[in-house]
Amino acid sequence: MTKIVNHWIGGKTAEGASGAYGPVTDPATGAVTTKVAFASVEEVDAAVAAAKDAFATWGQSSLAQRTTILFRFRALLDAHRDEIAELITAEHGKVHSDALGEVARGLEIVDLACGINVQLKGELSTQVASRVDVASIRQPLGVVAGITPFNFPAMVPMWMFPIAIATGNTFVLKPSEKDPSAAIRIAELLAEAGLPDGVFNVVHGDKVAVDRLLEHPDVKAVSFVGSTPIARYIHTTASANGKRVQALGGAKNHMLVLPDADLDAAADAAVSAAYGSAGERCMAISAVVAVGGIGDTLVDKIRERAEKIKIGPGDDPASEMGPLITKAHRDKVASYVEGAAAEGAEVVLDGTGYTVDGYEDGHWIGISLLDKVPTSAKAYQDEIFGPVLCVLRAETYEEGVALINASPFGNGTAIFTRDGGAARRFQMEIEAGMVGVNVPIPVPVGYHSFGGWKDSLFGDHHIYGNDGTHFYTRGKVVTTRWPDPADAPAGVDLGFPRNH
Repeated sequence: MTKIVNHWIGGKTAEGASGAYGPVTDPATGAVTTKVAFASVEEVDAAVAAAKDAFATWGQSSLAQRTTILFRFRALLDAHRDEIAELITAEHGKVHSDALGEVARGLEIVDLACGINVQLKGELSTQVASRVDVASIRQPLGVVAGITPFNFPAMVPMWMFPIAIATGNTFVLKPSEKDPSAAIRIAELLAEAGLPDGVFNVVHGDKVAVDRLLEHPDVKAVSFVGSTPIARYIHTTASANGKRVQALGGAKNHMLVLPDADLDAAADAAVSAAYGSAGERCMAISAVVAVGGIGDTLVDKIRERAEKIKIGPGDDPASEMGPLITKAHRDKVASYVEGAAAEGAEVVLDGTGYTVDGYEDGHWIGISLLDKVPTSAKAYQDEIFGPVLCVLRAETYEEGVALINASPFGNGTAIFTRDGGAARRFQMEIEAGMVGVNVPIPVPVGYHSFGGWKDSLFGDHHIYGNDGTHFYTRGKVVTTRWPDPADAPAGVDLGFPRNH
């Protein structure tokens, strides 16, 4: 029997009422294993209404109550991490160890939310004028929404909702319809932890559900992670409807390798960052820029390592890389490799014909490595989101930086070098939101914020960290004067208020 994934509204399962469903496949076999209900406008409205009703009390709840529930949720999430990882592997295809790592990184943000009382302390200035005090406080927005991608079905939602609910908001999540089960299991664990009904809701669906969240008058803010075209649409549409928006888009992350770098370490890093999670992550290194005469040696070292990667089903402990999420995505990724030579690139490794015995209908693609890729090639210009690594050549550091800065994306980047002066110069000159120095995937820890520049971010706030707290709250300044009993009546004064 095919499994059915329904919505989660008002603290319980809500069976799909629209009659529309989407298929969820096992990427290793290509078989449809699950149907996910697609929400109608009325079902989205029901989720927002449940969240709005819950906000009336949750927004006034004490910090102690909120963090107590989050501590319990953290313990449950930790206890069930293997189970959630198995759900991710079954629907996304990534190997179990990678799925476990995703849950662990999500737990970092739950940790941050458990200590949200420190972030919400506010500020106080006393005696700014005679017996006048000024306090700055932060308050929740109300109902907020998250729209999340398929590549991290547990981690990315946890970049959003823990901070949102810790700061007093209520949340409506629209996860990817390609791998929806992890979101529902998380909702069940939140309920088990004692989260009041309606504080966290999940609606599945397509553009109908997304557009209703973007236009609904009771949704005060929208968080999004996905491709750049959709991020731009989310930002434009939600902003036009008066909402606060953080929309994280796509990437083309570069790794600049200088001639003095440890080339073995650089090759290890390039392979790990390009092919981990089958390249389906926005922080994957997809372009290596080799400076000076090291290009041939570096490419040889990358090829030697890449050829040894074990590709297979995500639930096989021997597998290091799994299949891609859908057949359509697999075919799109393959098209970049198949067209690379005609655009001037040298195809060092071609993974487009890869299959796994016994799993011939899975969404398989092998490792691809393209060298001497011109910047005009589609394989360089587009975010491929698959296990394809492009190598470009630059004569000098300056030429390499100019090449990277010319990209419309500015998510993450890295430099590999032993030269501290060059590394410091790079981190100041490069136009990207996250920079690694001998670190290929510089995803910040939870108490710093994640976000890119240029076409990789639309909106003023990065995600989680201090930016996350500010995004989900709004500031208020309170000026107070308490008269002293001995004061004579001040009388009317139409002049500008004095503080001297």
